[in-house]
Amino acid sequence: MAAHAPEGDPPRAATRTDVARAAGVSTAVVSYVVNNGPRAVAPATRARVLAAMEELDYRPNALARALRMRSAQAVGLIVPDVSNLYFGALARELSNRAFDQGYAVLLGDADNDVDRERAQVDSLVGRQIDGLLIVSLGDELPASAENVPTVFLDQRDRPGRRSVVADDLDGAAQAVSHLIGHGRRRIALVNGPAGSPEAVQRERGWRETLDAAGLPHDESLIVRTEFSRAGGLDAALRLLSQDERPDAVFVASDVQALGVLAAARRLRLKVPDDLAVISFDGTEEAAFSDPPLTTVEVPIDRIAETALRAVLSPEPADAPTFVPVRLVIRETCGCPEPTGG
Repeated sequence: MAAHAPEGDPPRAATRTDVARAAGVSTAVVSYVVNNGPRAVAPATRARVLAAMEELDYRPNALARALRMRSAQAVGLIVPDVSNLYFGALARELSNRAFDQGYAVLLGDADNDVDRERAQVDSLVGRQIDGLLIVSLGDELPASAENVPTVFLDQRDRPGRRSVVADDLDGAAQAVSHLIGHGRRRIALVNGPAGSPEAVQRERGWRETLDAAGLPHDESLIVRTEFSRAGGLDAALRLLSQDERPDAVFVASDVQALGVLAAARRLRLKVPDDLAVISFDGTEEAAFSDPPLTTVEVPIDRIAETALRAVLSPEPADAPTFVPVRLVIRETCGCPEPTGG
């Protein structure tokens, strides 16, 4: 129950003093129980304090505790766009794994804006987070994060900082090689925005694989756009309106690929007969698209596990930790979908 308040007033939130009075101990003992130290409390006394806290519905002020202890038992996560299928799945996986270790994940959405990203970093650091995980849009973090253990989930050059990233270059090579194996010879690329580290590596893999096969990879086969369904739709309509239409497309994200499939339907093209499609990310939605997407799957569970371990036990690193990816065969590439796939 809440602490007593004058009749007619809303119930007053219980304080540490109220708990101490109900348990017959000092406020210092209540503090030791709430913070698990710094002094030990006898089991019987501890049980009495916990019972009083439950009876009074006492809730310690988490932010005040964080300021005193210099720890919020929380990790910050900042992504460019939380509506992106991949980032949503990453946030969920990180939240689940952090919870298992006694940490909360505080999420910041940069909304694809560098200034907003900086403001989100400042806000999270002000909450005394124990570490920061970030897919950063910029080259540098604000000064406020200088002493916060940080792990980047992108491929920009970060001297002395940890990075945990999917092997975008190899994933793109796997996708394009598979399309070539299906006899496709004019393979387009729907990529992310220019300058995005992931987009740069995926484009490099696309170019190098086509070059090794002696196939074209000129600018007429590339559209760079935002990571969204609308971006994928617009990009595909532009590519498929060419006189010499692509017979396949490698798409830099699942969310863009959903737009590509919508464009094919609008133009009455059959996938994969008229247009083969392979995307990148391997989110759950890829398996439920129509037809189901063949995709380069990023093991989000391994990304989350590696990144969380790195941010909670920070060590400098000179090179990114690359997490291997794999090609998941479904229907959009031209293969029959494996049973149970």
